[in-house]
Amino acid sequence: MNANIKDKISQLQEKYDAIGQDLETHLDGLLVSKPIRYWDYVQTDALLNLQVQRTELPDEMIFLMYHQVNELIFKMILWEMQQVSHHKNLTAEFFASRLGRISRYFDMLATSFDVMGDGMEVKQYMKFRDTLTPASGFQSAQYRMIEICSTDLINLIDVRFRATIDTNTPYEHAFDNMYWQAAGKDHETGKKSYLLNEFEGKYKEKLINLMKEYNEINLYDKYKSLPQEIKDNVDLKNAMRHFDYTVNVKWVMHHYHAACKYLLSEGKDTEATGGSDWQKYMLPKYQKRIFFPELWSKDELDNWGITNLESYKILK
Repeated sequence: MNANIKDKISQLQEKYDAIGQDLETHLDGLLVSKPIRYWDYVQTDALLNLQVQRTELPDEMIFLMYHQVNELIFKMILWEMQQVSHHKNLTAEFFASRLGRISRYFDMLATSFDVMGDGMEVKQYMKFRDTLTPASGFQSAQYRMIEICSTDLINLIDVRFRATIDTNTPYEHAFDNMYWQAAGKDHETGKKSYLLNEFEGKYKEKLINLMKEYNEINLYDKYKSLPQEIKDNVDLKNAMRHFDYTVNVKWVMHHYHAACKYLLSEGKDTEATGGSDWQKYMLPKYQKRIFFPELWSKDELDNWGITNLESYKILK
């Protein structure tokens, strides 16, 4: 018998002994198991049967699949974040490499808005969108999870109410004052829209639990807890700034411009499917969503979402 095969059998014996399993039984199973095939591994048939249109308009399929792709990429982003947040001995190299992966995913998302911006007929969209009411992209729980895993909760609070929030604020009160509540809540009366009530009914408990879990291990807290020599690493700072800008300005603005093409196409300000004031909700200059504020200068912070910060992104 080949020496390499003998060595591998020995390693397998050690592996299964360690978990109280019989190696011979597993080898018998290997003899009768089928070789893995691409479509089995990717679950292609299941994936391609998840698209169920509400109309017969062809471009609705583009809209539907595009959002499903977004959700898959959001899951990839959360997977990378989890590795950083739960890492016990972070290095600048590991942190920067995972942020680089996350930023590439968001770069892809940002540029992909042309799929909708130029890939659907306005007339078709304005017809099939009525069948989507009151659903809204606002209801993407994974995107809210990305925000919670990225930064301290105070940086996600509606700018009008940040002064009322501190470290002793109950999580539920913080949740009720998140910036995105403005898309479905009248803060003067406290009345919530159907859109927001449905979203909270399904995800509120899960999101509050995530807020508790990531309260001291979100990406910003992980950065602040690092030794100064690691925090000063230019590659890490650039990776964090790129991520912050890409998510909170670049991606948002691509989304905004795609929405403008359709929602302003008839010469009037069309209400979003969820009923939100979508322009004020989306534009970064109103809420100033910034994950890592200490990594930006006062000038950069003051002009967030107003002027082009591309030239500020790379530190020397």
